[in-house]
Amino acid sequence: MKKDLSIFSILFISVFTLVAQQPEFSTAGFYELENSGRTVSSMNVAWRFYKGRVKDGYRKGLDDSGWTVVNLPNGIEYLPEEASGGINYQGEVWYRKHFTPDDKLKGKKIFLHFEAIMGKSEIWINGKSVKEHFGGYLPVVIDISDYLEWNKDNVIAVWADNSDDPSYPPGKEQSVLDFAYFGGIYRDCWLVAHNHVYITDPNFENEVAGGGVVVAYDNVKETAADILLKLHLKNDRKKSFKGNVIYRFLDDKNNPVEELKKELKINRNNAVFSYSRFTLNTPKLWSPENPYLYKLQIELHDEDGKIIDGYTRRIGIRSIEFKGKEGFYLNGKPYPKPLIGANRHQDFAIVGNAVSNNIHWRDAKKLRDAGLKVIRNAHYPQDPAFMDACDELGLFVIVNTPGWQFWNKDPGFEKRVYDDIRNMVRRDRNRASLFLWEPILNETWYPDYFAKRAKEIVEEEFPYKNSYTACDNHAKGSNYYSVQFAHPKAGNEGWGAEDIDETKTYFTREWGDNVDDWNSHNSTSRVYRGWGEKPMLVQAKHYANPSYPFTSYDVLYKTGRQHVGGALWHSFDHQRGYHPDPFYGGLMDSYRQPKYAYYMFMAQRDPEEKNKIAASGPMVYIANEMTPFSEGDVTVYSNCDEVRLTAFKDGNTMVYKKEKEERGMPSPPVVFEDVYHFMEIKQQTRKRKHAEVYLLAEGYINGKLAATDTVFPAYRPEKIRLWLDNEGTDLVADGSDFVTLVAAVTDRKGTVKHLNNSTIQFEIEGEGEIIGDSSLIENPRKVTWGTAPVLIRATTNPGRITVKAYVTPQATQRPMEAELTFNSIPPKTEQLYADTELADYGLKDKHTSKKKESEADLQKEIAKLRKELNQLKLKQVEKQQEQFGEKQKNRKE
Repeated sequence: MKKDLSIFSILFISVFTLVAQQPEFSTAGFYELENSGRTVSSMNVAWRFYKGRVKDGYRKGLDDSGWTVVNLPNGIEYLPEEASGGINYQGEVWYRKHFTPDDKLKGKKIFLHFEAIMGKSEIWINGKSVKEHFGGYLPVVIDISDYLEWNKDNVIAVWADNSDDPSYPPGKEQSVLDFAYFGGIYRDCWLVAHNHVYITDPNFENEVAGGGVVVAYDNVKETAADILLKLHLKNDRKKSFKGNVIYRFLDDKNNPVEELKKELKINRNNAVFSYSRFTLNTPKLWSPENPYLYKLQIELHDEDGKIIDGYTRRIGIRSIEFKGKEGFYLNGKPYPKPLIGANRHQDFAIVGNAVSNNIHWRDAKKLRDAGLKVIRNAHYPQDPAFMDACDELGLFVIVNTPGWQFWNKDPGFEKRVYDDIRNMVRRDRNRASLFLWEPILNETWYPDYFAKRAKEIVEEEFPYKNSYTACDNHAKGSNYYSVQFAHPKAGNEGWGAEDIDETKTYFTREWGDNVDDWNSHNSTSRVYRGWGEKPMLVQAKHYANPSYPFTSYDVLYKTGRQHVGGALWHSFDHQRGYHPDPFYGGLMDSYRQPKYAYYMFMAQRDPEEKNKIAASGPMVYIANEMTPFSEGDVTVYSNCDEVRLTAFKDGNTMVYKKEKEERGMPSPPVVFEDVYHFMEIKQQTRKRKHAEVYLLAEGYINGKLAATDTVFPAYRPEKIRLWLDNEGTDLVADGSDFVTLVAAVTDRKGTVKHLNNSTIQFEIEGEGEIIGDSSLIENPRKVTWGTAPVLIRATTNPGRITVKAYVTPQATQRPMEAELTFNSIPPKTEQLYADTELADYGLKDKHTSKKKESEADLQKEIAKLRKELNQLKLKQVEKQQEQFGEKQKNRKE
């Protein structure tokens, strides 16, 4: 069967490939513990939404019945696949949520936890302003206990504005920003309720190194590890509290491993820190190769032994050290190879940043399947669900402060940057996946003192071992940082670390991008998947081992131990603000459909490595589709010792044996020269010998067959094939989860017809909807390189979903229609909403005419601003990118 049917069709031969499990995600920073006195509900469903300015939008009595009803995450609008160049909406939006709190919440402390709201925002509860926030990437947490009204309708009103504003990070105008600054309440919202003696929220308390629980490790060895626990507790009662904290460690099968009990006393209206330290014998240590996670249950008991608060955190016990010329150490041992990874922006086709938790998990899974070991969160803290996935799958993460090429001398901006650094550390400090903090602003000429202060803040917020910060080697203040970003000298000319400091450790934060200039962006690395074989082969070769000097996979493997690896720019195609084209340099496109470079990366995996969830083991992949225009040289990607290619012609077998090199990338692309010729296929097919026309690649390890891949040419297009790109996970019926459904035009045997210009119409029945099913999103959709993806979102009712697809216009000689049926499952977390509000979901906004007028005025204003945007601003961007790019020189000023 042709390999395009899914990314895993080549992996069925992999010895260690396992089926993915249904992932679990944290809620407001923790996992709910049953019968703990603490509950969490999802507030995602049924928000009234208005795009534009509204007078008194916060008023409880405002008539919002004509507003559209949406579910969170919500990104304001749907966008076409090509959504760069600043076409996304920039301006004000309003959200209003109606709900009646359950009587069981009476007498509780109640918090509203937004994982993020894009831009600047203000939140009202029943007409009273309770929070103003600046910044789009970190939690907004509010104590709403005193604002709720019982046995009646309550209204949460949120005003948000993603317009240009230099007063908070990232600060740069979106028209000169290299990523898209989308809008809305684009991450989850939770309602957390607990008793008045409780474990605090780290992003609410604003306490240095405080809030919630801090978990740190010392003396980490395979025989034993010291675990340090710091718990921030509060007593909001009018009388003192006596009781105990119980820490219970469970293994990955929920078996108890260790238990620790600590007495405590908290005076009325007071807070305390409870410190504990103990030794865990023979711990199972976390690593990318074995991402073992313990469950840490924290229970707060009163004097009578009754549990009054508690939750679960997942922790991975590990130690990391950067030892200068000795390189990177993990769990007390030198890490044996370079850490190769990629950068990641958080946007997805059509929905922008409004990505469901399962999509974040699938992104991490795809990247781990490709053999990546580290992800750089460019250029901001990303969704907690993505971090959960990295903990679980074995991906190290570089966590970034929001920022890109912008510094404002106003002290207010600087303070907000410092606030962001504190809150990102407080949010992610306990992550097993944490590799480095990047507290400085990306590619920015900030003052020297800022770099020093940014590092100090990280150390204040996490004053323990194994917490490292990183900075560009040539940036101001880099001397304060023990880990520095730079290209190896054998890579990009002029941006290596010119004077190697034996006390520093080096890492390449961005490699692989290869533009002609920073205005045009023509490149051998930026390839739209629909351009086909030749461009994708060029991209993969460029990332692997090009013939010219450039940082590549091969170069990063030829560095010494002091240079510990690098992150590709970029994992996925993504939208941008200042350039009219999306960034096409991803290993996968914006729908997460793989390019050839993805399989080239996959071929660098150690075939002996095992992973509980991610794909691993031997693989082989033929990067040739046997079209009339395919290359005569056949490229194969494989991590096997030996690759044999059987060509269709004359039954001859060609054998290539990979030579073991002392240095260099593990598995360079294997090229069989002058193998494929369409005219020879023509001769065979004219003789009706179609069965003899194929390419077969076989991978051998120690002389034994370990992996195979077969390619057939695609003949007459006769069918449509449908599949879900879901990594084995189920669609969750929470009103926001979605999955990519891919339609492919194939021949009779199921081989994808890449050279096909069909248009496919999609229809859906049951408990799902096509996201953006309108002329903007194109349904029917044009086939590109053989496939047409659409996004299917679940309703709030679990059940059956049927999608039909057919080529339009239909005719007797055109491919047959296809149908795919699948089910959504119930969410695990309670969904809190008003049925009367959800009933209006999907109805058109009754203020359409007013909105059109408002949007028309907005477009005029945008056009005016664009005219005022002179080339000087773009030139400044281009200059700064070049200064931090491959022509970087040591900057002294």
